[in-house]
Amino acid sequence: MASLLRTALPLAARRTTSKAFPLLTQTRLKHDIHNPPQGNPPVPNRAPPSAPQEETPALKSNKTSGAFLGTTKRLPEFSLHDKVVLVTGAARGLGLVQAEALLEAGATVYALDRLEEPSEDFFRVQKRAAEELGTTLHYRRIDVRDVEGLNEVVRSISETQGKLDGLIAAAGIQQETSALEYSQGDANMMFEVNVTGVFMTAQAVAKEMIRWGNGGSIVMIASMSGSIANRGLICPAYNASKAAVIQLARNLASEWGTHGIRVNTISPGYIGTAMVEELFKRYPERRRDWPTQNMLGKLSRPDEYRGAAVFLVSGASSFMTGADLKIDGGHSAW
Repeated sequence: MASLLRTALPLAARRTTSKAFPLLTQTRLKHDIHNPPQGNPPVPNRAPPSAPQEETPALKSNKTSGAFLGTTKRLPEFSLHDKVVLVTGAARGLGLVQAEALLEAGATVYALDRLEEPSEDFFRVQKRAAEELGTTLHYRRIDVRDVEGLNEVVRSISETQGKLDGLIAAAGIQQETSALEYSQGDANMMFEVNVTGVFMTAQAVAKEMIRWGNGGSIVMIASMSGSIANRGLICPAYNASKAAVIQLARNLASEWGTHGIRVNTISPGYIGTAMVEELFKRYPERRRDWPTQNMLGKLSRPDEYRGAAVFLVSGASSFMTGADLKIDGGHSAW
């Protein structure tokens, strides 16, 4: 009988057969063939599901207007309402895109950058924060290599707001030069901005978090290049600096965890930014080749890192620290 059943039953049913209880399994199969089930059996002492609840007037209003921003009704662990977050390198590019995501989640955001004036897009985001999102975006000019000035800016923001809750350290530079031609000055500048600058920024913010005693989340922008050597892209100092950022985050996480401070990194893949578009003019073959080097066959967009920024700064990642969140389209997983 068992052999007949194995022949007649489809593969899906055969996979459910238990070798540990052959007699019980065969009995159940025989019963099911002759007496197919008529729905799920009732569960004793279980109350029937409650009727759908009427939505609150506020939620109805939000649905009508299409504005769910800032609601505490949906996924509250992602909310950054009443949080103060700093983003370095946020005058433009990826840093500004992530700053806008934090604003949408309800945070008060301070953009720190070395540019004398932020980009035109910055003022669009600043206006949107005030008029649409009910929060604020501020700008502070500072070079992360100026440690004394950096500490003063961070301390001033902390005093003004009465706390600091988060940091995204996105400030960084890139230089494509072969290892045999790299100068000591260029290498030192790369490490001073991408490693020491990130370290000193995290340190300044952590001191304020510890002073207020509320913990917080620090996110450092690393790169997939911190884990691989990019085919056809000669950036020895840059790649080494991003590897250092990943290792730095692990060590800071291990030291500051007792203060309730989490430290993680994001490792992006190739991003189609305005800077990269300029690079493609010099190296048109990269526009063709780079998308073929990952599993999705495309370059990423800056907005594809918005969710990661909110996730790591918010309580949604409350048990995550010392980790690297790699978002590279599978490039380094081949």
